[in-house]
Amino acid sequence: MTSNKNRYRLGIDAGGTFTDFVVADRESGEIKLFKALSTPTDPTKAIRNGLKLIHEAIGVSPEELVSQSDLCINGTTVGLNALITHRGGKTGLIATAGHEDSIEIRNGHKEDGFRYDPEYPAATMLVPRYLRKGVRERVLSDGSVRTPIHEEDVRAACELFLKEGIETVAISFVWSVLNPAHERRAAEIVREMMPDAILTVGSELYPQVREYTRTSTAVVNAYLAPVMRRYVRAVDAYFRDLGAAQPVRYFQSNGGLAIGQVMTDRSVYAINSGPASAPQAGLYVGAPFGKKNVITVDMGGTSFDITLTKDGQTNLNKNIDFLRYRIGVPMIQVETLGAGGGSIGWIDPLGIIQVGPQSAGSEPGPACYGQGGTEPTTSDANLVLGYLSPDGLLGGKLPLDIERARAAMRRVADPLGISIERAAYGMYTIVNNNMVNGIRRVSVERGYDPRDFVLVGAGGATAAHITALAREIGIDTIILPKLASGLCAFGQIISDVKYNYMATAPVRLDNDAAYKRIDDLYKQVEAEGRQHLVSDGFTDETIEIRRSLDMRYVGQVHECTVDIDMFDIDETTIDRVKEAFHRRHKELYTYAEPHNPVEVVNIESTLYGRIEKPKLPEKPKAGAVGGAIKDHRDAIFDASGKATRTPVYDGEKIGTGEPIKGPAIIEEVTTTIVIEPGWTAVLDKTNSYLITRDQ
Repeated sequence: MTSNKNRYRLGIDAGGTFTDFVVADRESGEIKLFKALSTPTDPTKAIRNGLKLIHEAIGVSPEELVSQSDLCINGTTVGLNALITHRGGKTGLIATAGHEDSIEIRNGHKEDGFRYDPEYPAATMLVPRYLRKGVRERVLSDGSVRTPIHEEDVRAACELFLKEGIETVAISFVWSVLNPAHERRAAEIVREMMPDAILTVGSELYPQVREYTRTSTAVVNAYLAPVMRRYVRAVDAYFRDLGAAQPVRYFQSNGGLAIGQVMTDRSVYAINSGPASAPQAGLYVGAPFGKKNVITVDMGGTSFDITLTKDGQTNLNKNIDFLRYRIGVPMIQVETLGAGGGSIGWIDPLGIIQVGPQSAGSEPGPACYGQGGTEPTTSDANLVLGYLSPDGLLGGKLPLDIERARAAMRRVADPLGISIERAAYGMYTIVNNNMVNGIRRVSVERGYDPRDFVLVGAGGATAAHITALAREIGIDTIILPKLASGLCAFGQIISDVKYNYMATAPVRLDNDAAYKRIDDLYKQVEAEGRQHLVSDGFTDETIEIRRSLDMRYVGQVHECTVDIDMFDIDETTIDRVKEAFHRRHKELYTYAEPHNPVEVVNIESTLYGRIEKPKLPEKPKAGAVGGAIKDHRDAIFDASGKATRTPVYDGEKIGTGEPIKGPAIIEEVTTTIVIEPGWTAVLDKTNSYLITRDQ
C-alpha cells in the first residue's frame, strides 16, 4: 500500500493550444488524463484550471493532490515560444575582441544564398550588433595566454549594458574551454557591476571545442534565461503554496528531469521541453507488443512533432541549427512542423490550397470553437468531414459549431469553385502530406525504412489522421494508447532525472598521458554530477552513468559521438575505446581506417537519477464490440466528397480483443480515432489500440 504522502504523481505538459494533465494514482493503479486550454499570457492560469478539473472529476483538491504527490513534473513550451517569437530577455554579449560577429557569420552558413540585403540575417539576431562588446584578451589553442584580459573593456561593456537596460549577459571567449581564467574574471566583474543580471558563461554551460557553437549556445541560453526564471519562479511558488513536498521537476530537451534552478541556469535545455518526453512514452506503450523500433507522432493544436527510436535508442542531436541558432548541448531529435488542429488553410498566389504553419492556437482557436475565430483550420475541416462529433470535444465540455466551421471553409471553397466538403478533404490531405514529409525526414532521409517501424500516436489531434499517415508512409502497424492526447505528459512521469556533463579533451590516443587525462576528466565531471544528484535526494543505488566521446581520425574536420562502457581508461583498455570508434565510424560512413591514428575532441557523461515508474493499468475483457456503437454519422474518406454512413463507437464501452473494422470512428473523451477503410483496430488489455492494415 502506498502512503498518502506519496500516493500520486502529476505530469503537466503545456502546449500551444492545450495543457495536458496526467495523474497516476499509485495506490489504485489508475492513470487519468485531463485537458485545459493553454493560457499563453499566464501559463500558471492553465495549471490552476487543470487542477480544478481534476478536483471536480476525482474529488481531490489541488492542495491534497500536490501535497500527496512524490513528483510534480512540468513540460513547457515557454522557452520554445520565446525563441520562435523573439520575446526573450534583452541580452548583451561579451566576446573576444574581433569575434563579436561570430553569431552572425555562422561559420559561413547562409540559408538563402541569393539574399544580399543588409538586414539579412540581422533581423533574427538575438543580440543586436551594438550590444556585442569585444574585450581585448587572447588564449591560444594550447591554453597559454597571449594577451592578458583588459578589465577596463569588460567594465565599459557593463556600463553600456546598464544604460541599455540589459537583463541577461553571455560571456564567450576564444579557447576558454582550455583556460577559462579570463571568462571567470569577466564574470566576476559583471556580477560586481550588474548584480541583478542573469549571467551565462560559455565555458561553464558548454565546455566543448568550437567557438561559434559555444557562443551561440551561450547567447540562446542567456536570451531565454529571464523568461524561464519568471516562469519557474511563478510555478514553483504556486506549487509551494499548495504544499508540494518536493520541488517541481521540469522536463528538459535532453529527455530527463531537472529542478527549477537548473532550468533557469541552463535555459537552453528548455527548448524542446514538451515533445522530448514522447520517445520514452512511445517505447513504454510499445514494449508489451515487443516493439523497439518506434516513430512517435504528436499532433496537437499548433504543431506536429516527430521522434524516431531504433532498437530502443532515441537519437540525441548535438551541434544543430535550431530555428537558425546553433545549439551545442544534447537534445532529443525532434522534427517539428506547423501542422496542428489549429493550422489555418489558405490559398497561395498560384491558387493552390496550403495549410499552416500559421495557427489559430487556443485564442481565438478554430472557427468551430465559437471563440471568435473565422479562418478555416484543420479542426474545422475534420468537423465538416464528419470525423469530429458536432456535440463537441472533451466529452462535450468544448462544444463545436458546425455552421461556423462550414462558413470558415467557404474561404477556401468559394475562390476555387468547389464544394465545402471537397475543400475540407483537400485541406485534410494537404496537412497529412505535410506530416508525412516530416516523417520521411526523420526516417528515409536518415537511412531508416519506415516500414520497419510501428507508428505510435500522441496528441489530441493525431488520432483523426493516424491511419491516413500510416497508409501514405507504408507502415502497417499503429499503436494508439487511450492516453494518446496526453502521452507526452505520461512520458514525463515515467522519466528519470538526467544531467549532461561535458569537458573538452583534444588529445591523440597514442600515449599514456592522454589516457590519464581522459580518465581524470571523466572522474572529475562524474563526481560533480553525483554530488548534484545526491543533493537532489538520490542514492548511489539509484544513480546510473553513461559515457560517450566525440572522436575522429587525425586530420578529419568533423567528429562522431561514440558510446563506451564504464571502465578505467588506461593502456590496457584504450583498445576498447578505439574499437568502439572504428565500429561507430563504419556504421555512420560505411568504412573504418583502423591503422590511422585517432583523437578525442570532447568527453561527455550523462548521469541519471532513476525514479520508480508507475505502470499503465490493464483493462479487463468486457462486452461485445457491437454494444459500444452509440451512433452513425456521415463521414468522407476520399476526394469525391461522397459520404459514407459510419458507425461511431463509445471508447469507454469497447472491450479488449474485439476487432473494429474500418470505416469506423471511436470517440474517446480526449481524442477521436478515425479508422479508414482497410484498417482494423483492436483494444489491447494495456489500454492501447493496436491498429493494423488489412491484408
